[in-house]
Amino acid sequence: MRISRSDKSMHITLTGNLGSGKSTICRILEGEYGREIYSTGKVQREIAQEMGISVLEMNQLMCSDHKYDHLIDDTTAKISRENPDKPIVFDSRLAWNFVEKSFKVFLSVNLSVAAQRVYNDNRGAVEKYTSAEDAKQQLKLRAETEDVRYKELYGLNYFDFNNYNLVLDSTYCTPEVLAKLLMAEADAYEKALAAGESLRVKLLISPKRLGAEAGAWNFAQERLYPEGAVTVKKTEEDFEVLTGHEIVKEAVKAGMPFVEARLEEV
Repeated sequence: MRISRSDKSMHITLTGNLGSGKSTICRILEGEYGREIYSTGKVQREIAQEMGISVLEMNQLMCSDHKYDHLIDDTTAKISRENPDKPIVFDSRLAWNFVEKSFKVFLSVNLSVAAQRVYNDNRGAVEKYTSAEDAKQQLKLRAETEDVRYKELYGLNYFDFNNYNLVLDSTYCTPEVLAKLLMAEADAYEKALAAGESLRVKLLISPKRLGAEAGAWNFAQERLYPEGAVTVKKTEEDFEVLTGHEIVKEAVKAGMPFVEARLEEV
């Protein structure tokens, strides 16, 4: 799986479920692929510096006045416009909507796995859990709250996969492989876009998340998912295969960690 490391690359906007590993992948993209990372926190700090106030004061202003949310969104868009050839990754819930030209990536993860991850992490006093189940319920509530907030503030459906170019399942894959695959897919997307090809959302899901009994993955092979796509529908935490069971079996047999999927049209 080859990737290019051109200095002039399309911006990447990275978002996803809570506990999906966005921060870890961003550190890899920065350290291994020379990408500059702009997180929402980094944008907040730049705005606070321009306003001559502390980050704490900036957070307090955001809690009391939503105009600062819009200011952060406008600043994110401005950074993107002013640095069209800079290899930037925007690590932000909504940058995909405000960065004018980007490869839009959503990291998806099984809720129970995400809960176990955050429960095991040391996330400081602001994010404490009594158990993995407590973490699961809190993550679920936070996601529901954010969904309502984004709809009220912007009229956006954050969890609609059609907003993105790539939906990548991070449940059963290492961050290093996910970062490599993300960059390869971004490179392929740019080439397809330049060629004027018709593009659609690419959804890559682990066969294990589709209920398959999978063995060891072979991450060293050239392709990490077979040709063709399965049709799936969402369940509470995962997905159910409707058509294309043979593709899932092919992936498992070849030790491929993903299959390409299409969501059932509702």
